[in-house]
Amino acid sequence: MITVQGLVATQSHQGEWVSREVKPPAAGEVCIRIHASGVNRADLMQLKGYYPPPPGYSDLLGLECAGVIESVGDGVDGWKPGDAVMALLAAGGFSNRVVCDVRQLLPLPKGWDMTQGAGFMEAYSTAWLNLYRIGDLQPEERVLIYAGASGVGSAAIQLCNLMDNPVVAVVGSQEKADYCRQLGAQTTVLRDSQCWHKLQALAPFDLLLDPVAGDWLENSVSLLAMDGRLVLIGLMGGRRCELDAATILMKRIRIQGSTLRGRTVGFKGALLESMRNQLWQSIGRGQLSPVVDRVFTTEEIDKAFAWMANNSNKGKVIIVRSD
Repeated sequence: MITVQGLVATQSHQGEWVSREVKPPAAGEVCIRIHASGVNRADLMQLKGYYPPPPGYSDLLGLECAGVIESVGDGVDGWKPGDAVMALLAAGGFSNRVVCDVRQLLPLPKGWDMTQGAGFMEAYSTAWLNLYRIGDLQPEERVLIYAGASGVGSAAIQLCNLMDNPVVAVVGSQEKADYCRQLGAQTTVLRDSQCWHKLQALAPFDLLLDPVAGDWLENSVSLLAMDGRLVLIGLMGGRRCELDAATILMKRIRIQGSTLRGRTVGFKGALLESMRNQLWQSIGRGQLSPVVDRVFTTEEIDKAFAWMANNSNKGKVIIVRSD
């Protein structure tokens, strides 16, 4: 057995470090010694009891990490102990070790440190999946992104800039607006009393990447072009809304809900393979790279969660192991 020290959610909605015994890597699996982990809004939801892990997975928190392979199971080709890797996880990212399927791995790109690797997998996988696989974005189609300065928003802006898709990003401050324009957003709109008026003037959009939902959704639908797509990836604004069905009908709008955590290992493996095939040269040229906003130690993880909960981050929040 392998001893793992990881973070779980308590009944009081706090994080608590615990020790667990887990099986060593089986066929097709590796054990990773974790150096750094990315913080995601899903972690905050799990702490509050709203987003449990998929059936069959550990209750240890954390959806992504970077580290070094410590051991491999039978039949593992192309990976060996000592390899620096990034992992897309359903659980266990806030741990000192994690065992996962090799299909959930990508190599740490040359020149990247572990904090960059820890901030890549969840944000870029989410953006790539929802923009170019589910959203079927074509060159020159226009994109509207809410929470543009978030980890996923930052990744989405970079990807759209790379793939020739003009972006309008909605943000909460002028500082974040400047940040998004530096990343490649064509236009930014502040989230204030004039937000919808400004967005209507910039509409229509071919795709809207929406982590908000709630009472934003009806206005969001009105911003879409004919055959527009709205990909819903979060519920920051709540789960209830009203919609004008006539707008959806007459514009032939497609509204698609999307989550990544509960997808099968095979699905995630195929997604990561497509990213490696289509994005790796751009990464090597420095055109895609996670923006690390702040780095906290494991002892400061509560501060990291609070930083994200307050929407203070521009890019990724990272936890580094202090052991």
